[in-house]
Amino acid sequence: MRIHSEVKTDRNLSLIFLFAATLFTSASLMFVLQPMFGKILLPLLGGSPAVWNTCMVFYQSILFLGYLYAHYISTRQSQHRQILIHAGVMLVSFLALPLALPENTIPPTDSDPTFWLFWTLLLAIGLPFFVVSTTAPLIQKWFSNVGHHTSHDPYYLYAASNAGSLMALLSYPFVLEPNIGLADQKTYWSIGYLLLCLLIAGCAFILWKARQQTEASQENLLESYDLSPYTQLHWLALAFVPSSLLLGLTNFISTDIASVPLLWIIPLTLYLLSFIIVFSKWNPVIHPLMVRLQPIVLLPFLAYSFINPAVLPYWMDLMLHLLAFFLAVMVCHGELARNRPHTRHLTTFYLIMSFAGMLGGMFNTFVAPFVFNGVYEYPIMIVAALLLRPGLKSSIGKHKMAWISQLILPAILVIVGLTIYASSDNLPQYLDTIGVGLILIAGLTYAFRRQPITLAVLTGILIFFTQGLHGLLSNTLYQERSFFGVLSVRESVLADEQDRPEKYHELFHGTTKHGAQRLTAAHIQTPLTYYSRPGPMGQLFKEYDNVDQNWRIGVVGLGAGALTCYAKQQQEWTLYEIDPLVVEVASNPAYFSYLKLCSHNAAMRIGDARLSLEKEPDKKFDLLVMDAFSSDSVPTHLLTQEALKLYFKKLKPDGILAFHITNRHLALKKVLSDHAKQLHLAAMIQEFKPQQEIPLVVATDWVVMANRTETLEPLRLSSLGSWQKLPLYFDVKPWTDDFTNIVSIWK
Repeated sequence: MRIHSEVKTDRNLSLIFLFAATLFTSASLMFVLQPMFGKILLPLLGGSPAVWNTCMVFYQSILFLGYLYAHYISTRQSQHRQILIHAGVMLVSFLALPLALPENTIPPTDSDPTFWLFWTLLLAIGLPFFVVSTTAPLIQKWFSNVGHHTSHDPYYLYAASNAGSLMALLSYPFVLEPNIGLADQKTYWSIGYLLLCLLIAGCAFILWKARQQTEASQENLLESYDLSPYTQLHWLALAFVPSSLLLGLTNFISTDIASVPLLWIIPLTLYLLSFIIVFSKWNPVIHPLMVRLQPIVLLPFLAYSFINPAVLPYWMDLMLHLLAFFLAVMVCHGELARNRPHTRHLTTFYLIMSFAGMLGGMFNTFVAPFVFNGVYEYPIMIVAALLLRPGLKSSIGKHKMAWISQLILPAILVIVGLTIYASSDNLPQYLDTIGVGLILIAGLTYAFRRQPITLAVLTGILIFFTQGLHGLLSNTLYQERSFFGVLSVRESVLADEQDRPEKYHELFHGTTKHGAQRLTAAHIQTPLTYYSRPGPMGQLFKEYDNVDQNWRIGVVGLGAGALTCYAKQQQEWTLYEIDPLVVEVASNPAYFSYLKLCSHNAAMRIGDARLSLEKEPDKKFDLLVMDAFSSDSVPTHLLTQEALKLYFKKLKPDGILAFHITNRHLALKKVLSDHAKQLHLAAMIQEFKPQQEIPLVVATDWVVMANRTETLEPLRLSSLGSWQKLPLYFDVKPWTDDFTNIVSIWK
């Protein structure tokens, strides 16, 4: 600290305000751009959660390059040259304004679109995002050289940066998205970017004036502040694990709890909040508290989220996952903040943090989907976070016998677990005993809170043992992972009229059922679940049975292929599916035989349905079935006014458009009601609930639309089901390609 006492310091608050405002603005722009461009790209890829995760990896990669650039010019160039170089980079970035997608942007339909998505983002926003990414380390480094009385420890400015990130992230779904269309969002962002460049110019002017004459002498005096390889690797691990955990939890929420896009921002919000807290003056008090709380929360987390997940409703399960995640990142980031270096190594510190963040994202996006057939990177990182608790270094340094003693209990558990798996035929009768035993062992984890190795290994064994147990009991025949999520086929049993067990197959995307098929000869061609004969689809085909002999029918969303069992020999069917893996599973008779038995004249189109439909001739279809909304991750671009105009352009004048809108969280009927009103369409709805218990016939909601009321009159007059006129709603703003708002239709 002797260095700073020799230099005259400035106590002007306006300096702090200028530099903090620059960091706040930069972070706000970064975290508005992320969801904004994610929303622009989501429609091209069917609304998959993987789009968000891939965008996150791109942002982390550019962030790393920005930090690398900031590190290089701040350590290799004089202050004046830094200013000139950065001014040149900002001027070049103006070439990317205003923001827009490259022309003729069409994703590949026959391969994984991850690299295409990366390239598209690079062309569209790479330059301005790079400039925004450089701001946090560069501005803090400049602040350390302007001679302010707090310049020796500028890390508190990082809290201003993360506050901007947090505010922008939360304001997007609740303030910006509901009130501003995408075109205006891009315009306002460009204006905000110009404001940021002016603020950076103001910071540069202050630095130019400062002319820190002690710069050279500081380099000599600080030779003692060298970084050991262990310190740098420790920083790397402490930043890598939370980054991977962030994307792992996001994917887990989408796959195993609820695929609701609004929920994707919650883990990121907690992630940013942790940075704000740990780099504040309260971290010395808060960090020990987080370390103590983590093993306490671990018990209910393991007991209810892994060992016995069916006990809790999904929202409580979600809360447990988020709490465990927050404590894990708070401990890791708290250790990072506690071990932050002198300002001489400020850019190195941020560079390693950003590099680790990028590696974490790449592991989840490029490695995990090709190595694992489920979201296993999430539990792996839960275990890794426990390993990084304080005390790891002292545990590693202990003698061999101490190491062995820490692993005795986990080794015993492995042996017991293998014994249980070996007798898997008798598992069901011992489930309660096994469950109680596992919960008791989960409680034991607290006793090892000061031994990170034992705590982590014990937790890992519990999680992976219970996941294997659930896999055995669910009779999973097939499970695979693609860009669009985790797809699985399970074999289940139901009792027939004589109480004889009968096997059937179910198709799951995450936890959402996408179809089922009974395997007996009498029922193998019977459409089930949302497409049953007593349900709205069965009613529609039966009511038009005498006039649909030569219909041309389009179906968006394949599932298990059950709808094709309504097909007639003379009809022509076109099936649209965005995920090639779904086509592969539905076409495999070992899992589902609907397509083999029923699709007489069906053509398959792989790719985004809206892009595929645009290539079809006008007035081609008599019936168009939109079945892309049965899960909770809604491809909103298929629900806009422009989309409906396209569908009716492809329908014959008396054609029918049918929407499957069954959804746990979103009232999609409000959007369709508004479209019917705005576009002067006839529309009816049936919220079907089975009157009697029929195996594998479920409640489901369907909307049918047509140009003329007369087209739907047979359904309205039918005694087969209760079709009602679609009610009017006045609390929904029209959805267009420029504006959609999930919050407004939340149930």
